[in-house]
Amino acid sequence: MPAWLALSGAVLIGMMTAAQARINGELGLRLSDGLVAAAISFGSGLLILIVLSLILPSGRRGVRALRAGMRERTIPWWMLLGGVAGALTVATQGLAVAVIGVSLFTVGVVAGQTLNGLVLDRIGYGPAGVVAVTVPRVLGGALALVAVAVSLQGGVLERVPLWMLVLPLIAGVGIAWQQATNGRLRQRVGTPLTATLVNFIGGTVLLVAAAVVSTVVGGAPDALPPEPWLYAGGAMGVFYIFLSAAIVVHTGVLLLGLGAVAGQLLTALVIDVAWPASAGPGWIVELITVVVALASVVVAAVPWRRRRQS
Repeated sequence: MPAWLALSGAVLIGMMTAAQARINGELGLRLSDGLVAAAISFGSGLLILIVLSLILPSGRRGVRALRAGMRERTIPWWMLLGGVAGALTVATQGLAVAVIGVSLFTVGVVAGQTLNGLVLDRIGYGPAGVVAVTVPRVLGGALALVAVAVSLQGGVLERVPLWMLVLPLIAGVGIAWQQATNGRLRQRVGTPLTATLVNFIGGTVLLVAAAVVSTVVGGAPDALPPEPWLYAGGAMGVFYIFLSAAIVVHTGVLLLGLGAVAGQLLTALVIDVAWPASAGPGWIVELITVVVALASVVVAAVPWRRRRQS
């Protein structure tokens, strides 16, 4: 695969991630229940993964390896909990994105991922073991916090409940943990398809339970909207997860991450400018926020080299 095509695929992953957040947020707004919207999104993705796991040989092999690992206890129970973080992320999309906008959501997620990534690498939780915490990575984490501070300008705190701003940050923390956990599970089952299936099973169970509680406590959601595109979030999630697995061998983890974050942040800005959220800070603040957040990822991820002394 040509380098430009692989990098374009990485940017596409980020674009789809941002679009998925807006779709799930809009579905939650239309239903007046973000948890029901999240359950619909995750559930549709689960159905797609079940079909793929039955059709594809790698899916069937992965399920057999999963069953054997659980039976022989070589796969611990905590490796099966990645769906908890996925459920939190999709629920946050359904609850908050239509109000705060994709840009604020994305910046919070990037900040949470960057900061928790530093912690997880330092303790060696991921499949790569202990990764050194370098000065550029610490600076990247600090810039991510600066981006969060910038995103709160423009009277956002006066218009938006604090929990809507905290949830994306928590979701980002969970995503970093989910990625590390999924990496370990993929090593045990031999395919990302089965690891993704496990995530969607756990996430769907949690979100359906939460949606039932929400319906009992708050009443039934509004009628399902007729537009088909509002139900595309689950399929988009499955697609970009598989696209990540396909192109990472051509881009490497670094370029994949940078391309995806660039696509996600820039698409989030375009969406919020063309389709403003009800309580967003305005496109100028969002532009500055996106630039700072993108800089935080570049600083943290690029392997800066010391200049040789003559």
